Amino acid sequence: MTDGLLNGRVALVSGAASGIGAAIAARFRTAGARVAGVDLIAGGTTDCDLVADVSSDAALALAYDETVRRFGAPDILVHAAAASVPGGTLDTDPADYARLYDVNLIGAVRLMRLCVPAMRERGGGVVILLSSINADFATPTLSAYAATKAAINNLTKTAALEFASDSIRVNAIAPASIDTPLLRGSFHSASDPAAARAANEARHPLGRLGRADEVAELALFLASDAAEWITGAVYPIDGGARVTRR
Repeated sequence: MTDGLLNGRVALVSGAASGIGAAIAARFRTAGARVAGVDLIAGGTTDCDLVADVSSDAALALAYDETVRRFGAPDILVHAAAASVPGGTLDTDPADYARLYDVNLIGAVRLMRLCVPAMRERGGGVVILLSSINADFATPTLSAYAATKAAINNLTKTAALEFASDSIRVNAIAPASIDTPLLRGSFHSASDPAAARAANEARHPLGRLGRADEVAELALFLASDAAEWITGAVYPIDGGARVTRR
């Protein structure tokens, strides 16, 4: 049984309105945590839906303060919010590179700057950052997105080393294709949606897309005391895709 693993904990989850972030927020709640969710819209998946843009220092500070007012300072931080644009190295506008870094990478830094000081005072905490399989492979169709996720992997390791003496664990989760509304939307934009989905599924040796709830189970493990000797790790959850990367 994993219900009760997070009893008494407070979690702040970005990107909580849909997809992986929503699944993590929901799973943490069933495990006993009080969850505040940050997103551009209120998703109804948390105990406290906070509308804020992770690229805004001021908006995130207000969201953090509201979390503390309602529940106390977060013991757990999950950065699942992300932006992406299709395109290769040269056909992606530099402004899009900057925007994706602002959300995907610097958003994580903003959240850690808010949450880590109180974790230090309390004697520990957990940070989980969402990476991607694309961080480790050449990805001509998602050049900017993949670059930001590679940066997330390095940030995870650096922050883990910096915060280890404070008993703050920092890990990342690197999914392959997860069956979310965003991914399904990309299939629907293809000339043959069924063929696009089938081709994507075929890239995973286990023969299907991953599910957001499966990512949430991994996040629950990493957030729990069962993982108290794990930090600085990037955990793949990819149906075997990185074994062959076909």
